[in-house]
Amino acid sequence: MNHYNWENKETIKQIECVHANAKKFIVHNKLTPGKRYDVKNETDEFYFIIDNSNRIGGFLKDYFKEVN
Repeated sequence: MNHYNWENKETIKQIECVHANAKKFIVHNKLTPGKRYDVKNETDEFYFIIDNSNRIGGFLKDYFKEVN
């Protein structure tokens, strides 16, 4: 149950939200375009970040761009 500790895990990198226009799901209340988020875990398709609700959420990589 490694995902229980993701909120306290060290940040891997930062990403910036590009858009919150989802076709299937409601993400506009969890993501803010232009805001930077800390990535706590990553898979091939998803970033797991601390979203606007201050909880861990998994979002498709399409909503973000990497920040240097």
